[in-house]
Amino acid sequence: MSLLEQYRTIRQASEAICRPLRTEDYVVQPVVDVSPPKWHLGHTTWFWETFVLMKYDLAYKVFNPDYNYVFNSYYETVGARVIRTDRGNLSRPSVEEIYTYRKYVDAAMERLLFCDVSDVLRDILLLGLNHEQQHQELLWTDIKYILGHNPLLPALLEKDTDDGAADGGGGFVGMPAGIYEIGFEGEGFFFDNEKARHKVYLDAYEIAASLVTNAEFLDFMKAGGYDDFRYWHAEGWDWVKNNHVKAPLYWHLMEGKWHYYTLAGLRPVDLRAPVCHVSYYEAVAYAAWKGMRLPTEGEWEAASEKFSWGRRWEWTESAYLPYPGFKKAEGAIGEYNGKFMVSQMVLRGASIATPAHHSRKTYRNFFHPPLRWQFTGIRLAR
Repeated sequence: MSLLEQYRTIRQASEAICRPLRTEDYVVQPVVDVSPPKWHLGHTTWFWETFVLMKYDLAYKVFNPDYNYVFNSYYETVGARVIRTDRGNLSRPSVEEIYTYRKYVDAAMERLLFCDVSDVLRDILLLGLNHEQQHQELLWTDIKYILGHNPLLPALLEKDTDDGAADGGGGFVGMPAGIYEIGFEGEGFFFDNEKARHKVYLDAYEIAASLVTNAEFLDFMKAGGYDDFRYWHAEGWDWVKNNHVKAPLYWHLMEGKWHYYTLAGLRPVDLRAPVCHVSYYEAVAYAAWKGMRLPTEGEWEAASEKFSWGRRWEWTESAYLPYPGFKKAEGAIGEYNGKFMVSQMVLRGASIATPAHHSRKTYRNFFHPPLRWQFTGIRLAR
């Protein structure tokens, strides 16, 4: 597929996610970690305008100079920006204006992509395509949070995107002690935090062949797991008490039975499905209750070809840190990953919200330990 075809496909996919929304849904920001859908649509467009068109199309005229302030996410190199907590206050520009902005930028990008591109520009284009796919995943998770915290718990889709089927057989995969290599190698796109490939020594271990299910996690809840400090990190125990956490995100106890919010509305908890929307704290506590632990990211990657993955982003026991030899690029692009390598944990795999062909075994996602609005799950190790 040509770059132009990839661009068209990915840009259309972002708008397709938002198509079932009502106009009012585009503006809501319930918490700081969730951005309004219209901000995602504007920000991904701003990325193309700022890092491609303004630099590589000398005839390009900026659509609206104020949009650099409105849609810059975290790039200090590019200038001042609306703080993240204020994205929900942006009643203007309107949804209609943002779609007009997208059409304007898309037209300019199509003209640019009809011509041959340099290797340097090609690398930026591939980064931009993957960047928009990251925001497509965020669109799904942010929209679910927005609607899942609407008092009416409205459905977005007729059928939930997660069919609830188990993700494979049970049991554990044994891995011998030895030196393994992890990190990206070969052709194709990768993020800078996946390099450089390097060796890690791993003691012998076993890793679960499938993810923890809702039924298994419910056993933890019934056994008083949320009420027993012994299974929790001190910080996690404070989080449980201060936030009165008793179940995964979106779970509701109704007439003695657990239900959860899905994109198709409120449904009885599917006991077969992998547990979802749990924090790192909850993942660690469950593992401790089972007398086990979470895998490190090295253990996960070394064994990743021996089990199925892709249904949930899987918490690991690894802090998000640079690989040996990691180097940040110069300028704004260097702000993409490196500056977040503090106080976050690594997740591996992908989820049902991840666009097709956007996942790989070396992909390093990262979030703060209490966050659970992403499609996060648990795989055990011992």
